[in-house]
Amino acid sequence: MVVTLLTKSSSWLSPIANILGLIMNAIYEFFHLFGIQNIALSIIVFTFIVKTLMLPLTIKQQKFTKLSSVMNPELQKIQAKYKGKKDEASLKKQQAETQVVYQKYGASPTAGCLPILITLPIMFALYSVINNIPAYVDQVRQLYESIALGISTTAGYPDILKTLSEGVRITGSKDFSTTNQIIDLLAKFNTSHWENLQTSFPALKDTIVNSMDEIKQVNGFLGLNIANNPGWKFPGIIIPFLAMALQFIQSKQIQVKTPNNKDNPTANAMSSMTYVMPIMSGVFCITLPTGIGLYWIATSVFAIIQQYFVNKYMDRINVDDLIEKNVAKASKRRSKTIAAGGASLQELAKKQTKSIDSTVSEKGKSTDSFGTKEKQDEVVEESTVVEQTKQSSSGQKSISEIANLLKNRNSEKGDK
Repeated sequence: MVVTLLTKSSSWLSPIANILGLIMNAIYEFFHLFGIQNIALSIIVFTFIVKTLMLPLTIKQQKFTKLSSVMNPELQKIQAKYKGKKDEASLKKQQAETQVVYQKYGASPTAGCLPILITLPIMFALYSVINNIPAYVDQVRQLYESIALGISTTAGYPDILKTLSEGVRITGSKDFSTTNQIIDLLAKFNTSHWENLQTSFPALKDTIVNSMDEIKQVNGFLGLNIANNPGWKFPGIIIPFLAMALQFIQSKQIQVKTPNNKDNPTANAMSSMTYVMPIMSGVFCITLPTGIGLYWIATSVFAIIQQYFVNKYMDRINVDDLIEKNVAKASKRRSKTIAAGGASLQELAKKQTKSIDSTVSEKGKSTDSFGTKEKQDEVVEESTVVEQTKQSSSGQKSISEIANLLKNRNSEKGDK
């Protein structure tokens, strides 16, 4: 497990992590009012609240999936039409035809990605909070702070902590010069690390024992310590297997609402991930602290419940009504864009067409003058023939006369 020796996340996710940390701290303090001090319970409730806040994004994603079931056959036809064509003109035509389909359904190529792009930063920030609870929950921090302050007053403590931290993979500095760095390290300690800590700091044994008992109570959940790895023994082994089973159910639940098209590479990839992701979750749960596995289990449980009601809601939505609303919204957006001085989709299409025509025209000019003149003569001749054919249909010239005329012109070409 990678441990960042910073009290709080200092990455670009820090604003999101700070907001989620405030929620986590409020939940813990709420339970503390009733005499309940348990991080595991707070993580479960915290996960449910965050997932509820993200419900609008889930519904938006499901609406796009339902719309895609109608839209994808047309997009696949366009892809098949231009399959193997890599020239600039074909690519532009394919892009223009694809845009027409999206416009027809009032959708956007990025509509399906947007909820995911918003969700991922939240999930990463959420992991940062759960992985470093003392940094965001004040009362939990206080349990570690008394030990950290005692350690910092002990001579030669940095070298001792460096030795103790060998069982924990750490990125960044290992000087442990601040109280925050010491607390971050202590928060990653499992049972064996705490025992070694007592031996290494005998003068602080009473303080460590008293704080350790409270920390065990706070970290305890159904006989498990959420700071320890589940391992392969009972009851810890339940965590990875439960995480795998629940994620598999969640994936199958989503797959039921997603049309399975064997010709669609994306659908095939999603089908494979239904089995790959649960297995990966189980493997990670064995090596990571139990608290992370508990978070994944809570996420899957809530997602399954949430998805059940979302599916019921989506079943009541008519696809035609959904398309009509999307088209109306898209029209309003285009109107605002045009009013602001932007170009409409039709104007962009015309520009693309002109670009293609000009490219073809420039290629035609690159031929020699004799060839160009000859092609122009052929065009004139064809136009003349067409005109004369029209005249023959009105009785002015017979078909035989036109045939003789073409024969004479071919003979003249041969003489040239």
